[in-house]
Amino acid sequence: MIDGSIPAPDPVVGSGVDTLLRSHGDDLDRLVREHLGELRSFRRTLHAHPELSGQEYWTTEEIAERLRVEGLDPRVLPSGTGLVCDLDLGPGDGAEGADGAAAGPVRTVVLRADIDALAMEDEKAVPYRSRVPGVAHACGHDVHTAVVLGAGLVLLGMRDGLGLTGRVRLVFEPSEETVPGGAVEVLGTGWFDGVDAVYAVHCDPKLDVGHLGVRVGAMTAASDSFELRLHGPGGHTARPQLTVDLVSVAAEVIRGLPAALTELAEPYGEVSLVFGAVHSGDAANVIPASAVLRGSIRTPYREVWDVTEELLEKAVAAVVGPTGAGWSLSHVRGVPPVVNEPRATAVLADAGRALLGPDRVVETPRSMGGDSFAWYLEDTPGSYARLGVHGPDNGADRLDLHAANFDVDEDCLAHGVRVLVTAALAELSGLRDTR
Repeated sequence: MIDGSIPAPDPVVGSGVDTLLRSHGDDLDRLVREHLGELRSFRRTLHAHPELSGQEYWTTEEIAERLRVEGLDPRVLPSGTGLVCDLDLGPGDGAEGADGAAAGPVRTVVLRADIDALAMEDEKAVPYRSRVPGVAHACGHDVHTAVVLGAGLVLLGMRDGLGLTGRVRLVFEPSEETVPGGAVEVLGTGWFDGVDAVYAVHCDPKLDVGHLGVRVGAMTAASDSFELRLHGPGGHTARPQLTVDLVSVAAEVIRGLPAALTELAEPYGEVSLVFGAVHSGDAANVIPASAVLRGSIRTPYREVWDVTEELLEKAVAAVVGPTGAGWSLSHVRGVPPVVNEPRATAVLADAGRALLGPDRVVETPRSMGGDSFAWYLEDTPGSYARLGVHGPDNGADRLDLHAANFDVDEDCLAHGVRVLVTAALAELSGLRDTR
């Protein structure tokens, strides 16, 4: 399977998924239909009451309370936001199996959602528009949450008829929009110890509802931020030759630093440096004594990410050094790239083909955006897919994520639930390990 490709139909996984759906597909479809109205309502409630990263207390309690209704035991993370909930589908960890023999270690599959919103206005004219000024679910985290909740509810309804041994762990991650993301807290509290696989979906407003985008290997980029401070003696704009003209130096840095970093990184792989903020001076006739430039660095290659700070310092020294300006650099390491494991991606792809149709699983382009899901894939095999959410009511323009009037075709909820449930059952049935 080539890195960056879409997995071809796998004869073992594909036939195994078909067998699963022949046995349990009717129950899956029935339960999805039964819960779909509730999931739409739940998603709209979250959409109307978004919470920023680290502030998702109400969201956390809404999810936890719905799980408690089902007799489950959700565990809130130590920060007070985000939660984890186990759904046991059969015996394990020393419990007796159906034949009276002690069961082995339980196989565990994680389904992950992120729950935080963005600091921006919601400009849609819909009844479920955000009621919180300056905060909006414009990235689809409300959809991700409803899908993973729905997957848990459907699996509960299917549990008695499955005849499987294993556990599905629902992870509702907080603070995904921050660096390094709430995944670090989930990992740090031990919730991925012994996990066999992890799956998730992310809204894609450029992909039609009923489609699934998959990709082997790097799907997103590592994302770091930096702040570069320049300083000089300052002076009068009438005599720039007598001082260090920091505005001109800043302009030179903006023009030259991206190319300098690209050249240094060339032996390792692709890198992108983009400035997002620049400030220097306040008066028209004063050459300032300081300037501040902030930006981000992105790369889909782990090898580049591992040496980004070192390469950035060399690039800054090469560009700023000849100007005579002083400088200091602050580099903030962000998240690694999401690198989808080939076999787990084959599970998602074949589940999508069986559920949505063979032509509705497509190769998703690599994104230069970042996602904290990458942290889980550092030590656990898994895959992250793009869930098509664009429908006829979303207009002709295919808006990007973070658009002020971002919305989805809510039929995507059913598709997301069915794909994640099927992927989890495929994992617990051992389909991925039989090749």
